[in-house]
Amino acid sequence: MNANDRTPADLLRSALAADPGRPLVTFYDDATGERVELSVATFANWVAKTANLLQGDLGAGPGDRLALLLPAHWQTAVWLLACASVGVVAEVDGDPADADLVVSGPDTLEEARACSGERIALALRPLGGRFPQPPAGFADYAVEVPSQGDRFAPFVPVDAGGPGLVVGGTEFSYEELVGRAREDAAKLGLHPGARVLSRLGYDAWEGLSGGLLAPLVAGGSVVLCRNADQLSEAGLAQRIEAERVTHTL
Repeated sequence: MNANDRTPADLLRSALAADPGRPLVTFYDDATGERVELSVATFANWVAKTANLLQGDLGAGPGDRLALLLPAHWQTAVWLLACASVGVVAEVDGDPADADLVVSGPDTLEEARACSGERIALALRPLGGRFPQPPAGFADYAVEVPSQGDRFAPFVPVDAGGPGLVVGGTEFSYEELVGRAREDAAKLGLHPGARVLSRLGYDAWEGLSGGLLAPLVAGGSVVLCRNADQLSEAGLAQRIEAERVTHTL
């Protein structure tokens, strides 16, 4: 990655410039059998569309607080990078009552209703599918995002030194996120082409860094496994081999 990258959005732009066709995020849900693989280009397209939704339709801007009530999932990774693109502070498992807007999965809708601002719901169905019936009081992400633009430009430049993300109760600037991710990538021995399999959640730094940011910094990719407790040891070993995994978390 470019040594001058200071925000997660910078990291994604560098990855896109270097090799848009390589895999970036592969997602498994072992409760449903779902497998999704996103190249750098496809992932960046989802991020651009989501950032346009955030900035345009939802009216969010730098410094706004977004309560992110989602598990470790490829769509969660998209939202994290979209927030960084706009300058919105993503609070992982944050309190919706204190947030300007909330993004919720299907299991946290009641909790999310405490937010008085914009509310977005994700069904987390295979292939990014819609809710059969949109939840009352929420916009369905799968309905709203497809029509958004494929290119994104922030109305206001993102301040790398400003607040960027809250995880595990700790707030980081975008610059701090990138710096810590670089340190983690070095500690894990990640290199260009490294492939990290993660069974950790995004609700703590270790899972968020190892399962997204550190591989992105290193020019690697991630295999996210949700509900991996339903996978046998033999099944896990088979996946590690099939996905050419170099590091496991």
